[in-house]
Amino acid sequence: MNLTFFDQFMSPQILGIPLIILALLMPSIIFPTPSNRWLANRLSTLQMWTINLFTKQLMLPINKTGHKWSMILTSLMAMLLVTNLLGLLPYTFTPTTQLSMNMGLAIPMWLATVLTGLRNQLTTSLGHLLPEGTPTLLIPVLIIIETISLFIRPLALGVRLTANLTAGHLLIQLTSSAMLALLPTMMTLSILTGTILLLLTILELAVAVIQAYVFVLLLCLYLQENI
Repeated sequence: MNLTFFDQFMSPQILGIPLIILALLMPSIIFPTPSNRWLANRLSTLQMWTINLFTKQLMLPINKTGHKWSMILTSLMAMLLVTNLLGLLPYTFTPTTQLSMNMGLAIPMWLATVLTGLRNQLTTSLGHLLPEGTPTLLIPVLIIIETISLFIRPLALGVRLTANLTAGHLLIQLTSSAMLALLPTMMTLSILTGTILLLLTILELAVAVIQAYVFVLLLCLYLQENI
């Protein structure tokens, strides 16, 4: 059977059962849960401090009426963040490299923000489709363009997350394969390639964090437009 570098993005299976469910449940399994003690341990305290910090940053561009979304947005960011980071470990699988999963997260969240705007402020939401002061001849064209840009938002969210993670994982795979191939014959070049691989891994760690933050931050901006 011929294998390609993209086979690493296929969902692993055991006895025909896909393991993507285990990969999705893993972040919630490793998170510490609050106890009945008066004082939490250091790990739980660090977790609560980090979640509060992320929540404050996410809610900065949103009015008070949208703060009811803080729990679902923070939970979404925590899931994406931990899933992206766990996918960098050896012999693991990253569910967020699957476009179907990312679109399954992006479309319902985007649709919820749009429906919220249509329910609470119908005129303002429809007014976003036509900028103020538009010449009469350009009104039909601009409405079509703004409508297309509105419906392309969830596609951009899902494709951005998928493309960035897939490109990073593929680049690491190519660099590590080159380092192993050069190891028996060209030791110096192999060590240089290993240094590049280390830098790429650090970059991919940053990409995993940034992409999770950007995904949720854009949802926050979409929400702000509709409240």
